[in-house]
Amino acid sequence: FSPELRRRLMIFGGSGLAILAIAGIASYFILSNNQISIDTASISAPIINLSPTLSGRLNAVYANEGDILPMNTPVALVGTEVVKTKVAGLIVQVTDTVGAQIAPGLSIVEMIDPLQLRVVGRIDETKGLAQIQIGDPVTFTVDAFGGKSFTGVIDEIAPTSNQSGIVFNISSQRQTQQFDIKARFDTSAYPELKNGMSARMWI
Repeated sequence: FSPELRRRLMIFGGSGLAILAIAGIASYFILSNNQISIDTASISAPIINLSPTLSGRLNAVYANEGDILPMNTPVALVGTEVVKTKVAGLIVQVTDTVGAQIAPGLSIVEMIDPLQLRVVGRIDETKGLAQIQIGDPVTFTVDAFGGKSFTGVIDEIAPTSNQSGIVFNISSQRQTQQFDIKARFDTSAYPELKNGMSARMWI
C-alpha cells in the first residue's frame, strides 16, 4: 500500500472503531436504564414447621440443625406421638427442651425444602413494580461470593404489599408500599447458595 492509502485506511478503521465504541456505550446505558435493581434481597425458602397434633411432654428429639432428612423421618417424640418430616429437606432450627410440655401446633423443628429456594427482593411500588412480569429474566449477586453473577426467572409477584392494616395519615404525602418479588433459579447448578444469604437483584 502507498503511504496515502495506508493513512486513509487507518483513518477509516479508527472511525469505525469509534462508531462501534459509541454504539456499545449507548446500548449499555439503554439497557441500564431499562433494568430495575433491588439492593435488598436474600436467598430464602418457606419455613416448614413440624409440630404435634396433641399436647404432651417432649420426650426426645432426633434431629439436629443442618441435617438433611428424607420425607417421613421421625424428628421428635411428644408424649406417644412421633413427629415426622412432611417433605425431604434441610433442618434449620430445633427446639431441644426435652421434658417441656408442648402444645398442639407449637413448632419443635423447622425445616426447608432446598428445591424451594428463591431469591426474594422487596421493591417500592413506585420504582418499577408495574414493569415486572412473571417470566422476566433476573441477574443477581450474593454478598458471600463477591461479584459472581447468577441467573433466574421471576416466578412470583406478591399480590399484596408487606404492610398489614390501613394507616391513616393527616399528611398529604401517601405512604409508599413495598412488594416481594421472587425468582426461581436452578438449585442444582448453584449448590453454594444457602438459605438466608444476602443478595442484590437486577430485573
